[in-house]
Amino acid sequence: MGLEEAKWYVIHTYSGYETMVKDSLEKLIENNNLQDKISDIQIPTEETLEEKANGKKKVVERKKFPCYVFLKMIYTNEIWYLVTNTRGVTGFVGPQGRPMPLTEDEVARMGLIKVAVNVDFAVGDDVQIISGALESFCGKVVSLNNSQQKVMVNVMMFGRSTDVEVDFVQVKKVNVSAKTEA
Repeated sequence: MGLEEAKWYVIHTYSGYETMVKDSLEKLIENNNLQDKISDIQIPTEETLEEKANGKKKVVERKKFPCYVFLKMIYTNEIWYLVTNTRGVTGFVGPQGRPMPLTEDEVARMGLIKVAVNVDFAVGDDVQIISGALESFCGKVVSLNNSQQKVMVNVMMFGRSTDVEVDFVQVKKVNVSAKTEA
């Protein structure tokens, strides 16, 4: 049974224990040579714009799904036992607590896997950020990182020119002739 049969499962954790659970599971995998059973552990995050008490705004990384950790694994009774007995884990998500793998569609929507994106913009192009904390900001492409699927965009933020890094999928090319607002 190879890792190609591995599916994504969701475990529920106590609030604030997500990172500790991920670290504990990574140690568990290493100590029990489970690399052939559990291939990936993720805590999906997103960047949001937060206003501080002093009125300043700051980009903060937040967990997309608090109290949940995602595991790509081959499900066995032994794995169920080891995972559910990890400190901070309350159980698997599924009917009657029985683990139920996520569908391909759910995996894609939750951003657990990066899908390679072909971009229609290049350095110097005008683009608009279409999702995330900086949604609706417009700017110029400064650099592209194809291997990481990231783009550096120079935007005007709080009266200053600022370079921000976002995923390819968060950006769309803007036609300067069609752009009437700035």
